[in-house]
Amino acid sequence: MQLIVLFVGIILFFVLALAITNFIQRRKGNTTPHEVPPPAIDLGGGCCGAHEVCEKDSLIAAFLEKPEYFDDEELDKFARRDSAQYTAGEADEFREVFYSVLDEEKPRWVRSLQMRGISLPDQLKDEVLMFVNELRAHKMHA
Repeated sequence: MQLIVLFVGIILFFVLALAITNFIQRRKGNTTPHEVPPPAIDLGGGCCGAHEVCEKDSLIAAFLEKPEYFDDEELDKFARRDSAQYTAGEADEFREVFYSVLDEEKPRWVRSLQMRGISLPDQLKDEVLMFVNELRAHKMHA
């Protein structure tokens, strides 16, 4: 019983201290709320190492930049097409571009397609995902 009374007393003490602090701040004229600026995304440099996934590779950062082309302008004709509607020949067009891009640029190529509204063909998704995951795993262990 004494423990509960002590606990309630501590809570009341902090509530009272908060109320007094707010009252004093209002009398001083400090009524503007404290605003925290949003974190800056460094798109020019390397990764800071503070995040599990580099912000440079994140999809959020993709909204802040223009799409990058990898000599794949011919793929723009597939914009806004469902990924299940590609023929085998069209999937081969994507495959040809994918394997012509340098390994370290493949994640950027996939992000570029997303930014341009181009879906990867279903026939190629597993292949691309496996390669990008291997590349990231290799980068983490290097």
